[in-house]
Amino acid sequence: MHKIVINDTFENFRDFIVNIKSHFNTNTQTIHKARNELKIIPYNNIDTIVKSFKVPNLLRRIVYTYFRDSKAKKSYDYSIKINKFTPKVIGYIEFYENSLLHESYFVSEKFDYDFTIREPILDSSFLQRDDILKAFARFTYELHNDGILHKDYSPGNILIKKDSDDFIFKVVDINRMEFKELNINERLKNFNKLWANDEDITIIAKEYAKIANEDENECVKIALKHNTMHKNKMNM
Repeated sequence: MHKIVINDTFENFRDFIVNIKSHFNTNTQTIHKARNELKIIPYNNIDTIVKSFKVPNLLRRIVYTYFRDSKAKKSYDYSIKINKFTPKVIGYIEFYENSLLHESYFVSEKFDYDFTIREPILDSSFLQRDDILKAFARFTYELHNDGILHKDYSPGNILIKKDSDDFIFKVVDINRMEFKELNINERLKNFNKLWANDEDITIIAKEYAKIANEDENECVKIALKHNTMHKNKMNM
């Protein structure tokens, strides 16, 4: 038994998603493999990103079947909700064994990014580095103003494509999101998983303060505090 949901725009991908296990198992273009696995799989002249979620243990299978949305469903629902901030969503499918969730897959269109935010953060000589950090602050402000809090706002989840003199940002790995009106403390705390140095956090916080019409010194102080606290916690 399976449950499938497809974005209306990509109805012609139904057969692809129904047979996703076969496509996934025969494809060799893995781009990430840890708890979950991601592959680039072309279909209908479009490169897709297919995320295969790890089969949960028995307790979690019961939870995801009866009490909580699966990660594939959350990824789909959140992609629809945040729309322009993430790559185009195609659909998801859940497979059940003995009436319990077993395998699940989430499918989106591949976003042809040039780099992630990790590269300019780690490379002090990265071309247009300061411009990228300021553009990132503006993108994050737009995200926050739409009431979107990405709870895994880490470097590998922030994709960037250079577009003439500007930059296009997209967020991925979005099954941990919160939607609410955010205060300035919550907004600036959201930068603490970047593992950026104080100088870079200062550049980001100053640009954020400027757009948000907030006190620059206070924003820098808040952002640096959360950055230090997170690093200290992780290094304990």
